Amino acid sequence: MAPSTQRTAQPAVYAVPDLPDLADLSKDEYRQLLQTLSEGSVNRHFDPYVDIDWDSPDFRIDPTDPRWVLSPTHDPLGAHPWYQAQPLEKKVAIGLWRQANGAKVGLEFESVLIRGMQQYVMTLPNGSPEFRYCMHEMTEECNHIQMFQELVNRTGADVPGMRRIHKLTAPLWGLAAVVPQLFFIGVLAGEEPIDHHQKNVVRDGEDMPPVLRRIMEIHIAEEARHISFAHQFLREHVREQSAFGKLVTSIAYPLIMRMLCGAIVTPPPVMAKKFGIPAHVMKEAFFASPRSQEILADYFGDVRMLAEELGLRNPISNVLWKLCGIDGRPSRYRGEEHRKARTAA
Repeated sequence: MAPSTQRTAQPAVYAVPDLPDLADLSKDEYRQLLQTLSEGSVNRHFDPYVDIDWDSPDFRIDPTDPRWVLSPTHDPLGAHPWYQAQPLEKKVAIGLWRQANGAKVGLEFESVLIRGMQQYVMTLPNGSPEFRYCMHEMTEECNHIQMFQELVNRTGADVPGMRRIHKLTAPLWGLAAVVPQLFFIGVLAGEEPIDHHQKNVVRDGEDMPPVLRRIMEIHIAEEARHISFAHQFLREHVREQSAFGKLVTSIAYPLIMRMLCGAIVTPPPVMAKKFGIPAHVMKEAFFASPRSQEILADYFGDVRMLAEELGLRNPISNVLWKLCGIDGRPSRYRGEEHRKARTAA
């Protein structure tokens, strides 16, 4: 039965909240920003079992729905000629499985984020405004976990989520919270690629199953706060580091970004086996072909902008950005569409 508590769906706004210039806030301005973000979490939040009418006929998941076909513009596998040449039925099956597995990976990452953030807030002094906001964010991430798992369950796809090596090591990732700057770089490494992809497909008006669109709209709306906080947290705390600490952070930054992006975006080997995807196709799609490399680099425009603002670009780190395949022009503003900017140029 549809939940009796269903409320009128809130419009999904995925723009960054109306906040002051964030480049260099004073301590008082930072405290006020956190208050604004906390109030936003109270006044504008979503519940997956209230704001998604899972049992609505419009949201019923049809495994034969052609709208599961992967985007040829924004998905690395969807952009590959091998995938595009497959029969529609196979493209649909692969697309549904990939979306379900992406949701499973997303909820696993949210779990890591919660564990690390919980460790961090337990070190904060009484009266810290970061404590309250982080608790709000963790509450929202718990809702995202429920939302993603409900989607997985309703697809009927028994997807594994992360690769085995990442599942084995993920419980240790939260320990990075002992160095908060590195932990929140990791937070952005997980959040930015997913947010970038979801914004692009929603903004471009790509046809997709309605329940998937609704999930993306909710996720985008709340991630705007989470990403805004992580950016400002790093602005606040990287400047407290010594010169040596900033050097270490500058080196770790692109490495963390690339490692966690690979863990989240690259599907597990079982997908290739299940659908008979040739090894060379998987290699080219993730991320050896020029088009897939372009998609990968586009994920990181906003964090390249942040790295420059934080003074974390130097001759050593610049080499690592290039070696990791995630270098490129930094965004001029949060959420800039690099593909369209490149086309216009």
